[in-house]
Amino acid sequence: MNNQLWFMTSAFDYLKLEQIIDKAKEVGVQGLDLCVFRRDGTRQDHVATHLDYEDFGPEEAARIIDRFNTSGLKLSIGAFENLIGGDEAERIKNQNHLLKLIRIAHLLGGDENDVKVGTFVGYNHEMGNTEGGFQKNLDEYARIFSPIVKYAEDLGVTILYENCPMEGWRSEGFTGTFNNLPGVLAARKLMYELIPSTAHGEIYDPSHDVWQNIDPSEVIKAMDIKRLHRIHVKATRNLDNTTRTHWGAMYPMQAVNKDLAAKAGIPIPGHSWDRHNYEAMMPGFGGSDSMDWRKFVDVLNDRGFNGPYEMENEASLSKATGNEGAIMQGYKASLLFLAPMLWQLTEKGYAYDQSKNAPLKQLARKDLKVVEMKDIV
Repeated sequence: MNNQLWFMTSAFDYLKLEQIIDKAKEVGVQGLDLCVFRRDGTRQDHVATHLDYEDFGPEEAARIIDRFNTSGLKLSIGAFENLIGGDEAERIKNQNHLLKLIRIAHLLGGDENDVKVGTFVGYNHEMGNTEGGFQKNLDEYARIFSPIVKYAEDLGVTILYENCPMEGWRSEGFTGTFNNLPGVLAARKLMYELIPSTAHGEIYDPSHDVWQNIDPSEVIKAMDIKRLHRIHVKATRNLDNTTRTHWGAMYPMQAVNKDLAAKAGIPIPGHSWDRHNYEAMMPGFGGSDSMDWRKFVDVLNDRGFNGPYEMENEASLSKATGNEGAIMQGYKASLLFLAPMLWQLTEKGYAYDQSKNAPLKQLARKDLKVVEMKDIV
């Protein structure tokens, strides 16, 4: 019982990496999941870029490893975009950006240093809106990701998919809110059958299943635990109001004429993310959430999970306030909340055993040219 606690850097999109390392030391975490989004990307929410992906070589990799070892921190990298749907030009840019991150992870030691690459898959709605659309998206995923996973495998790097359905990724005028293929366990298990390589797995975020009325502990029991490399620490508080009475539990709120809705006395979404009747939280900060964290961690321990827990702060009472003090309080509160579940009791209370934390290896890897999809297909 000595899992590391990290945090994702998206909460500090306005800070430089050196400043974030100082924040990590203040909170008391053991690692950072560095967000490395495209600077010219189309996403507007929860994006940050904390490595220079355009000019990254072996010398920069060595410097980063030295800096993180000096701070006693581990790291991973990631960017989360639509890679199989949406605008074709943007889709190709997103695919090529993922290849850049795989190269960077390799230069940082890849699997030998537990440097993974987080990503979404996305969803192709042109295919999805036709009969058999889900299977068509699975097939498109296999077509696009087979060479990507092979490239990662050849470089000793593992790609990790996050299970967020991205329910607010399209405007509330669209009927459905499933916008990222690995948003359900069934899809992820099918994806591994389509591409059996061990060079891809998952980051599991329980908060996304909680608002879908799924018990995250049961998901852990049903998954291939060897595919699980990271846990996101983020909570959901399911709201108790009349929305589900009006719209049911199977579908999101729908956008209809506002005047008509007011006359009928029915709730409608205020914006694209306001469709599933929940509040994002940090565990242990600002009240109880709708999940049994002790049960969840116990199941993970029973199944032998020993990877990092990564705090992803999108909480309405923390990150969403825009107040740096509240952001730091959210992280610190969640660390203390989880400490008795993850760490042993010591003279100083529940504490991570730093003696078991080996430094990142300086592997001095040779430079690799940047490749694009057209080079590996």
